[in-house]
Parts: sequence; structure tokens; C-alpha cells
Amino acid sequence: MMKYKGYMGQVVYDDQARLFHGDVLGLKAVITFQGKTVDEIEQAFKDSIDDYLDWCKERSVKPEKPFSGEVHIRLSSKEHKQLAQEAAARNMSFNSFIVEQLISRSR
Repeated sequence: MMKYKGYMGQVVYDDQARLFHGDVLGLKAVITFQGKTVDEIEQAFKDSIDDYLDWCKERSVKPEKPFSGEVHIRLSSKEHKQLAQEAAARNMSFNSFIVEQLISRSR
């Protein structure tokens, strides 16, 4: 995992192309980078982030923040109802209940 200015990049090695390829995580925008050496991939990652931030600034667009905290999920009506009832029974908001459930299962 690579980190720069609050952004995170994940890198994989493509043995057929003989290069590293990376993606910035946690954004709707697609930001990629590549290099043949560790130094190249690190610099390409930083350059991609800087280019994205410059592009946003030139257009007066607020850059996306990685992992904004918003997660959109789809449930069946039955699942939605069941979870909402469980949240209400615990006197919790639906959102708080879902977060609690996700966090407790990720540990």
C-alpha cells in the first residue's frame, strides 16, 4: 500500500508486461499509475495524485476525499425491513445499527 497526501494506492506487478501497475483507492474518479521500478512506481503515484489535484484546482472542482464514509448498499425489501426492525428494537438508528454490525464482524 502506498500513501501520499491522504490518498492510498495499491500496486500489482504484471509479469507479462514486466511493470508495476497501480490504482488510487477509495475514489469514484479513476486514477492509475505505472512504472518499471520501485522508484518509478512511487514517483508515478505521486505525480498522478498531484495531476489530479491540479486538474481539480484548474476547474474549481473540490477533489474527492478517499474513503468519504459514504457506503451505498442494496438490500431486498425483506432484508431492509428485518434490519430496520432489529435497529428499532435496540433503540438505534438504522445507520448506527448497520455500522455496529459491520464493525463487529470485521474484527
